[in-house]
Amino acid sequence: MTDFSQHDDWPAELDDSELEELDQFLRAHAGDDHLLLDGVHGLLTAIGIGPEKVSPDEWLPEILHEPFADEDEGRRVLELLARLSESVEVEVEADSYEPILGEIELDDGDTALSALGWCEGFSRGVDLRARLWESRLGVDSHLTELLGPIMALAVEEGVFATDADFAPLSEQEYDDCLAQLPAAVGAVAHYWIDAPLAPEELAGSPHRANAENEPRRKRLGRWLH
Repeated sequence: MTDFSQHDDWPAELDDSELEELDQFLRAHAGDDHLLLDGVHGLLTAIGIGPEKVSPDEWLPEILHEPFADEDEGRRVLELLARLSESVEVEVEADSYEPILGEIELDDGDTALSALGWCEGFSRGVDLRARLWESRLGVDSHLTELLGPIMALAVEEGVFATDADFAPLSEQEYDDCLAQLPAAVGAVAHYWIDAPLAPEELAGSPHRANAENEPRRKRLGRWLH
């Protein structure tokens, strides 16, 4: 089992150079369907604010897909991921959470923030406890409301498919949803604290939903950096 216990000399939050270091590692090892830094942050956010603890042995395979070059690289990358995971919880508790977002290149050569990678990672984090999320969403519309900005962005970016008739977000609506992400993340975290899983919700089937019941997602390929 992966040891992710916090070291006393580890600052929880990564500084800019450490985020860049992790970003470069992920880029260097990324396949077409692999998460980059924004996606990893979305994944760890969903896990950090979700209904049940998810062990590193469960979520690391969503991020790491090949052996490390050597022991030093492995130790360093695992430390950075452990601290990034810890930072999500610290920031949510301090009401200072900010999502790590990617950038896309616009037709005019300018750039804009994109929630695509973050939403893809968040959806994979939800998938790790899909049955628990879906069972509660099916009976409590309040949770659906709290997830509103996240779901709107995920639908807009094609991460979630839906039968509902959603009009495309305007540029202003998209930016508004981005601005609402920190509050939505904090609200969902508090939701699960105030309304934890009941024993009957925890009992029964495996955590990950069966294939026919998995959240319907579609991926639109890699986005520009």
